[in-house]
Amino acid sequence: MFYLGIIPRALWKVLFLLNFVLGLIVLYPLFALFLSRKEWFPRAFQLKRFWAQWICFTPGLVVRSEWKTKKEELPHPCVYIANHVSYLDIIASYIVIPKYFVFMGKQELDKAPLFRIFFKEMNILVDRKSNVGSHRAFLRAGKDLEEGNSVFLFPEGTISSKGQLRGFKNGAFKLAIEKQVPIVPVVFLNNWKLLQNGGFFKASGRPGISRVVVQKPISTIGLTENDLLSLRGKVHQIIQDELNKYNLEHEDR
Repeated sequence: MFYLGIIPRALWKVLFLLNFVLGLIVLYPLFALFLSRKEWFPRAFQLKRFWAQWICFTPGLVVRSEWKTKKEELPHPCVYIANHVSYLDIIASYIVIPKYFVFMGKQELDKAPLFRIFFKEMNILVDRKSNVGSHRAFLRAGKDLEEGNSVFLFPEGTISSKGQLRGFKNGAFKLAIEKQVPIVPVVFLNNWKLLQNGGFFKASGRPGISRVVVQKPISTIGLTENDLLSLRGKVHQIIQDELNKYNLEHEDR
């Protein structure tokens, strides 16, 4: 049964990748324009939201979000903290979150042709293998928060190919506490089943509904670095509980 699904998975992934690249090529002139001036970054953000919807539409992906707080009450700036189970998480984040944010991504994204334009100034690259590079990235994130821009990041630091939540690194929580901005946990429930990280033929890839839950904001007002571990544990547990709930409800499907 596993081998019968190899060809459909591969064909779907080819469609997904071609659609991704086509959208980037078509929209690239506008991205280049909007990213040429900092005051136009919000326009580039809205264009990325449109591109994200384009990416999902053709291969049959639909993003459905559940909000534990009203969208209009979403704090700004804030630090969005999400679990990371698929590259689809990045795309879905732009569809789900309506307000401008700065995305923090791994250094390897700078090697992607055309795609590196998003990390010249608008978004932030993190070299996790370098303490100096990581520190520089978080200084930049702190500056963005001070300027009123939210930051979106994945504190696991890597993708979990089967959806299990891994341990969180401290940086995101230290950042939120230092700048006294709220944390908004975001939970990607099943993206790994739709676009799984792994071998091209071995890993899952199919159309379907991407389920996302945006949790209530968690205030950091009055917290200090002494509260970092407890805050990290609290956010980790919120995301884990949401994943457990979803998995329990869908274990027989």
